[in-house]
Amino acid sequence: MEGKGVCSQTWFTSAMSLTKSGASNVPDSYILPSSARPNATLNPSTTLPIVDLSMLHHPSLRPRVVNEIRSACKEIGFFQVINHGIPLHVMKDALDAVMGFFDLPLEEKMLLMSGNVHAPVRYGTSLNHSRDKVHFWRDFIKHYSHPISEWIHLWPANPPSYREKMAKYATAVQNLQKQLMRVVLESLGLNPNYLQNEIEEGSQVMTMNCYPACPEPQLTLGMPPHSDYGSLTILLQSCTGLQIMDQNKNWIPVPVTEGALLVQLGDQVEVMSNGQYKSVVHQATVSPQRKRFSIASLHSLALNKKVGPAPELVDEQHPTSYKEFSFSDFLDYISNNDILDGRFIDTLKKNP
Repeated sequence: MEGKGVCSQTWFTSAMSLTKSGASNVPDSYILPSSARPNATLNPSTTLPIVDLSMLHHPSLRPRVVNEIRSACKEIGFFQVINHGIPLHVMKDALDAVMGFFDLPLEEKMLLMSGNVHAPVRYGTSLNHSRDKVHFWRDFIKHYSHPISEWIHLWPANPPSYREKMAKYATAVQNLQKQLMRVVLESLGLNPNYLQNEIEEGSQVMTMNCYPACPEPQLTLGMPPHSDYGSLTILLQSCTGLQIMDQNKNWIPVPVTEGALLVQLGDQVEVMSNGQYKSVVHQATVSPQRKRFSIASLHSLALNKKVGPAPELVDEQHPTSYKEFSFSDFLDYISNNDILDGRFIDTLKKNP
C-alpha cells in the first residue's frame, strides 16, 4: 500500500500515494508560482520532424537523413525516429516492466530510495524531494546501465522480469544512440568517428518516470522546464504529456507515434557544437485522469570525462563559446542548486 516512509529522518510521500489517497487538491508544496505553471496556450499545429532511419542503410539516401537531422538539430534540438531497429515488443516489454515496478508496495521501492544524486540506483519522487523548493508530480527510478554487466545486479529485483526486459531495451537503445551520434557528428561536418572511444565508453542512465493522475494539473508539473546534461536522450512514452520549447519560446505538445522514439539533444552536444546546435528545453505535464509512464535513456561521456567545443568548429569568426564540463560537474551542480533557479548550460557560456 502506498503511503509515507522514513529515510534518513526525512518524510517521504510519493506522488502515487497522493493520487491514491483521493485528495481533491494538490498539497501547497506542489503549487508552482503562477508564472511557472503550465500554459494552456500551446502550438499544436507545429509539425515535429520524423526521421526514417532505414534510409541510413542506402548510400544514396544517407545524405538525406543527415540533412534532416541537421535541420532538426539547428531548428529545435529534437526529432522522432522510426524504423530504428528496436522491435515494438521490446519497447512494450520495457514499459510493462516499469509499470510493474511502480505497482510494487512502497516499502519495497523504499529499499532503493536515496537523496544522493551520485547513487547508481535511486528511487525517489519529484527531482530530489529533500532539497526541492517546489515538488513535482512525479515518481522515478534511475539506474546506471552501461556496461550492463557492471550494473544490472543493482537494478530492482522485482518484478521478476524487470532486469531481463529492461536489459534488452537498454542494450538496444545504447546501440541506437551510437548510430545516432555518428549522424549528428557528421551533420556538424565532423568525422563520424569523432570521440568514438569516449562515446563507446560513455555513461547511460535509464530514468523511468511515473506521472500519476493529478487533481489540479493546472497548478503543477511532472517535470519543470529543463534541458538534459548529456549528448542525446532517447525517450519512450506511454501517452502524451511531454512538451518541448521552440525557438520562439512556445510550448509544443509531443504526440505519441506508434513505434517511434523521441530524440532530444542535450547540453554536451550544444557545447561540442560550439552553439551551432542547442539542447532542447522540455517539460512534463500531468493529467487529471491518466497516469503516464516514460523511459528516458540519457547518454553522455563517462562520468569524469570533460567535453568542450570541437576544435574544428572554433575559429576567429566562431570563438570558443563554452567552458568544458563533465557529467560529474553537472551532478555537483544539481546537488547544490534548485532547477527552478536556472539552467546548468548557462553556467558554461563564456559570453552569456
